[in-house]
Amino acid sequence: MATSYDYSPLFRSSVGFDRVFNLLENAQRVRPISDWPPYDIVKTGDDTYRISLAVAGFSEEELELTFKSNLLIVTGHKEGDKAEGYLHRGIAGRPFEHKFELADHVRVTGANLVNGLLSVDLIREIPDEMKPHKIEIQTVAPSLTSANPQQIEGQRAA
Repeated sequence: MATSYDYSPLFRSSVGFDRVFNLLENAQRVRPISDWPPYDIVKTGDDTYRISLAVAGFSEEELELTFKSNLLIVTGHKEGDKAEGYLHRGIAGRPFEHKFELADHVRVTGANLVNGLLSVDLIREIPDEMKPHKIEIQTVAPSLTSANPQQIEGQRAA
């Protein structure tokens, strides 16, 4: 059962959340979900992550990683793989493409391929101007609290 949500009331009371609403709308669309090759997403620290894909049989030359505007695309394509001579083919070598939506300020720090496992390391780096910072409160001395207050004498009674 597919449920569709209307986000238009939120658009009226919020500013700058367009990307979040677009992500929610895209997540609702029915798309064929590819679960091959299998992958893990692990939080390795406060602001670090790792995506690991099981790409047995693929070489570094047959894999490609592309990072563009908060989207990480991992593709694999076997070159010159012939089906001749196989009595049983259980190791999948079909082409694949995985797309991972990344949050703002998340970037790829590196990738490596070891024993058929492709690991992509990510880090979230929030710019200094966006981090919380303390604002100094300045005190301005009002004129009533001056060191020598003047006293106004009242009129003398007749």
